Amino acid sequence: MFRQLKTALNEPKITLLYILRLKIFRFIPDTLYLKITYKLKTGNKLNLKDPKTFNEKLQYLKLYDRNPIYTQLVDKYEVRKYIVTTIGEEYLTPLLGVYDSFDEIDFSELPNQFVLKCTHDSGGLVICKDKSRLDINAAKEKITKCLKKNYYYIYGEWPYKNVKPRIVCEKYMEDEHGTDLKDYRFFCFNGIPRFIAVDFNITDKSKTRRNLYDLEWNLMNGSISYPRELSEVVPKPIELNKMINLSKILSKNIPHVRVDFYYVNGKVYFGEMTFFHQSGYGKIQPKEFDMEMGEWIKTPNCE
Repeated sequence: MFRQLKTALNEPKITLLYILRLKIFRFIPDTLYLKITYKLKTGNKLNLKDPKTFNEKLQYLKLYDRNPIYTQLVDKYEVRKYIVTTIGEEYLTPLLGVYDSFDEIDFSELPNQFVLKCTHDSGGLVICKDKSRLDINAAKEKITKCLKKNYYYIYGEWPYKNVKPRIVCEKYMEDEHGTDLKDYRFFCFNGIPRFIAVDFNITDKSKTRRNLYDLEWNLMNGSISYPRELSEVVPKPIELNKMINLSKILSKNIPHVRVDFYYVNGKVYFGEMTFFHQSGYGKIQPKEFDMEMGEWIKTPNCE
């Protein structure tokens, strides 16, 4: 906590954001909280009366698109039940265990390789490639810290408000080249996937690159937060059409959701569903692309 506070004090905007996230400020109405946060994060005034850009409309959806099913869909454990009934159990990564706390994990019963994830966030991730070399204390510190987060109170993302913080343990998988899996992230709008994002070097944010591909697997000119990677070619997945069709099913009747898949040795696996990419604060270039993405989000009051 003190390290975070020290970091925050070096930048006034970060300091204010840090203060707003404290429990004593949870009485602030969601609309006001989002307006303040949006201004601090982007430098722009949030237009909720007539939102135009992708990021503005994500803030709008945080307030006015609160379908109860979303809570299940963002829960990394409960969403598995939804996947079984919609596209099939065969698309699930094998589950090794689910726990309410880190101390419940019996590492002697786990295989040599596995992945630990928190059910309610994107940062609570521990990848173990060799159990004999796993720093259990560091893993516990990271997971325990993430279990205390709630994205509703931090970023106003309503679906996370009532997710029960837990830990899931899944089978560790690599691609056919023996490297970490790449996410194939389908940006979908009312059941229509528009493009796919693939990230590189995700463990080092200073080196992270993000390529955007259209549905024919042509590299797009636009960018979201990270530069494009032009030196590494990602082959078009053989099962791309299957992933496109699955994303259509999972995103049906949802104004916007990002549906993620893994592709492992010719087989497609479901990753997760994300309703607010980078919580609606990603830097989208060019501006015309941000506006176009905003136009894809259609809701009764956002036409």
